[in-house]
Amino acid sequence: MVTFLPTRPGRLADVPSFDRAIGGAESNVACALAAAGHAVRWVSRVGADGFGDHLVETVASYGVDVSSVGRDPVRPTGVYFRTAGDRATEAHEVAYYRAGSAASAMSTATVDLAAARAGRILHLSGITAALSEGCLGLLRELTAPAGGRPVVSFDVNYRAGLWGLGDGSHVLLELARRADIVFVGEDEAEEAWGVTGGPSAVRELLPEPEVLVVKQGGVGATAFVSGAGAWGLVAPTRRQPQIKYSPAPLSGRFPAAPLTATQLRAGVPQGGTGGRWGSPRSSEAEGGGGTLPAPVSENPALAPTPPAFEPAPAVDVVAPVGAGDAFAAGFLSGTLRGLPVGQTLRLGHLFAAAALTTPADLAPPPARDTTDRLTALDDSGWERLRLGPGWTQADAAEEEVRTP
Repeated sequence: MVTFLPTRPGRLADVPSFDRAIGGAESNVACALAAAGHAVRWVSRVGADGFGDHLVETVASYGVDVSSVGRDPVRPTGVYFRTAGDRATEAHEVAYYRAGSAASAMSTATVDLAAARAGRILHLSGITAALSEGCLGLLRELTAPAGGRPVVSFDVNYRAGLWGLGDGSHVLLELARRADIVFVGEDEAEEAWGVTGGPSAVRELLPEPEVLVVKQGGVGATAFVSGAGAWGLVAPTRRQPQIKYSPAPLSGRFPAAPLTATQLRAGVPQGGTGGRWGSPRSSEAEGGGGTLPAPVSENPALAPTPPAFEPAPAVDVVAPVGAGDAFAAGFLSGTLRGLPVGQTLRLGHLFAAAALTTPADLAPPPARDTTDRLTALDDSGWERLRLGPGWTQADAAEEEVRTP
């Protein structure tokens, strides 16, 4: 989408003018990865309008291949406006205008599937799944177990407001369980799935992904890795249980009440009109909508691995928007480079810090020599790190030598 950022604080009703920028979960990740030196293709759809031109040209300016971006001659490019305030405050306002947009009309019929599958990693977002029936079908197709598929990265990105009257929690769980690398915030895991108890509880719910990254806000992030193959992007030995899904239409597939963690682990919803979500032991013959893999405690092949935790550096936050996308880009950059998990988590933190210290949704990441120097700090040096506005342009961050 095209993003309009206010030129001064205040209510949307009072702000007289806005600066134009771009935003969008997947395009943010694509731009950050390309700016970090990786070969990246963005596959999407925009309108055949001036805003579409701006989006394509701006994304391309980061070095992203935009040759697979379709132009919709009928539907417009989505736009949104937001206030300058922190998204966590009640005063923050966001006005989205993407209903009926070109991107919301994406489907398996309108997207170049071969182009989407051609990379070493395919990154997807739960936001796209919420936009329309066609978008959800597209994500189900791209996450379906299949030989030779790329490593699938999935950012849960749970946004309750996008799912309307329904609850998309079990849909996002389905998609996450079919991915190889999954990003989810500890807070959104609680909101979407009722999971409390920290990263280990999230891993218990999601034992299938080769890599699970649980973001813990300003505290840090924890990664669970159950296969070394994903780090070098040598195709891991993917567990491909015989899962059959019979999803109901978008308007009726949600449970009537939020699922508890116990119900999600068991695979059984409460109520709802979208058909039966099969438990791990149900069969198609019983009339279920398919089976989900057994919890980790019941599947020896998915035994838990020791988690890796890296604290987040202290950051003087300008705006929090886009930090999650930047973290995913940093982590994927480290994965593409084959870095150890600790350095990869730190790289995610540094990319996120670049976004946190700028007002826009998207910020170029720091130079590779800077990130290599900072990720190599010893634990004491990393704990002293404090990053503020302009740190990505500094030759040597003064904050490195600051002490509490």
